[in-house]
Amino acid sequence: METTLIVTKTKKADVYEEILPQLRSLLEGEDDWIANLANASSVLRYAFPDRVSWVGFYLMSGNGLVLGPFQGKPACVRIAIGKGVCGTAAAEKRTVIVPDVHAFPGHIACDPDSRSEIAVPMLQEGMLLGVLDLDSTVAGSFDETDARYLKGVVDIVIGASKIP
Repeated sequence: METTLIVTKTKKADVYEEILPQLRSLLEGEDDWIANLANASSVLRYAFPDRVSWVGFYLMSGNGLVLGPFQGKPACVRIAIGKGVCGTAAAEKRTVIVPDVHAFPGHIACDPDSRSEIAVPMLQEGMLLGVLDLDSTVAGSFDETDARYLKGVVDIVIGASKIP
């Protein structure tokens, strides 16, 4: 099994087009939820080293989100539904793009260097499994292109995994 991530493109959409088949191949034949989340976070972090400072998953646990596999600085461990960017994405079951985290009411500052963020809910048949979260030290780093492709990442991980 090839585990080396190969990224030759520089345009955002082209990078996603290049890494999605690699992620699919990497997860093929592996149904462990945590292993697949770990590899997906690594793929995303290393595909965008100059743009993404933190990438990881917050998973539903009880009535809130708890930190799952991630790449980056240590992070907040628990997030209440409806609180911060991730909690809002979870509560509203929609992707939340924040160009300036300092202008987002109730932003949870796990990393003081973070300037922008995107949180994508992970849904299976309408049930919230968690949230994929990416941070950047650059304001305005995320947009609808990211939202579309990150939804694809979520779909690949969910499709490959046996959800506990």
